[in-house]
Amino acid sequence: MNKRVLIAILLVYLCWFALDFVIHEMILGDTYEATARFWRPMAEMKRGLLQVVSIIAATSFVLIYSLWFKEQSAMAGLKYGLLFGLGTGVGMGYGMYSVMPIPYFMAFTWFMGTVVEAGVAGLVTGLVVREPAAAESVASPSPPPVDTSGEG
Repeated sequence: MNKRVLIAILLVYLCWFALDFVIHEMILGDTYEATARFWRPMAEMKRGLLQVVSIIAATSFVLIYSLWFKEQSAMAGLKYGLLFGLGTGVGMGYGMYSVMPIPYFMAFTWFMGTVVEAGVAGLVTGLVVREPAAAESVASPSPPPVDTSGEG
């Protein structure tokens, strides 16, 4: 793994951590309290495991892009993230809504939250793991040697 990939993994993890706080604490906090019968009590939640899951997910997300996407740019990353978010968000939001008696607001927020999180992650990944610009990847040519012999 190169340095850019490692940086992208760290940034994706941090973006998801921050966005998860906004989505699950600020937006859905009251909804989780109202549906507490579905969730473990806070004291029993496996927070360490959740962080390991997030690190593995961020690593997989970035590696899929960096290893298998020929075009690597901010726009390619954003498209990848949005498509990934759409596919996983439908399962997360509406898949769970189809089997659990959760409020529609929760299902919709899980869906949209996943699309937003993956879109941001794709953009970040595309910006960090992008192909270096021609100016960055090609060393500037050396100036021609100076003739100091006086013969020429």
